[in-house]
Amino acid sequence: MEFRDIQKIENEAEQVQKIYEVFNEDSRLNRSKAARVEFLTTTRYIERYLKPGDKILDVGAGAGEYSLYFARKGYEVCALELAENNLKAFRAKLTAEDSINLAQGNAMDLSRYEDGSFDVVLLFGPLYHLHKEEDKQRCIAEAKRVCRPGGKIFFAFISHDFIILTEFSYRPDYFLVGDYDKETFELYDFPFVFHTVDECRRMLREAGVRVLHEIAADGVSELMEEQINAMDDESYRQYLRYHFYICEKPELLGMTNHLLFVGEN
Repeated sequence: MEFRDIQKIENEAEQVQKIYEVFNEDSRLNRSKAARVEFLTTTRYIERYLKPGDKILDVGAGAGEYSLYFARKGYEVCALELAENNLKAFRAKLTAEDSINLAQGNAMDLSRYEDGSFDVVLLFGPLYHLHKEEDKQRCIAEAKRVCRPGGKIFFAFISHDFIILTEFSYRPDYFLVGDYDKETFELYDFPFVFHTVDECRRMLREAGVRVLHEIAADGVSELMEEQINAMDDESYRQYLRYHFYICEKPELLGMTNHLLFVGEN
């Protein structure tokens, strides 16, 4: 099935299932040096706030990259994922030593988890797919409910404006034929839902989230993938230091494919 066929599906949960039959989430964060920048940035911020004994809920866990990383560092992890293909990839990585509580479910219904039962909640996939404002707010409200008072919630968004340049790097004719409004430059929300920085701020403010950090999670890494992947290890380490130096600079915040917001409950 191609994306144009998936777009005709009206049920959003079914649509997500089909998207991840086409899109390979399993390799997205680990296929190269450039792809790894998002993961390294995200774990760097999560680890600022983790304490021994903390419980983590990974909502929209994908193929398990974050859940496995933190579980293998000794944290108690529960993971929830909707797409069957992602669950299959996740389960294939589990070993007898991994004690992750993995379940299939929807981010808008976390009723299987008690109020205030987690110290850290990761919301890294669901907001890529929810179109309706009320669904986004319901998803965030559920994350807040299961997070303890004072706990931290990590939100990932796909950045709206920079995607156009990234697509242009793959398709020289993108400015003429790309999936966006040629007057307003508004991207068409498929197969993913895109947000500007201001839209992210407004959404979290309306949900009552106190934002601690706004981060350009991968910066220009996909746009400059060829150069970054060609780096030797020393150059790559220095590139990462530069990326960490600029990733919270307000003037560069929108120059990224993925935005990471850190909130306090």
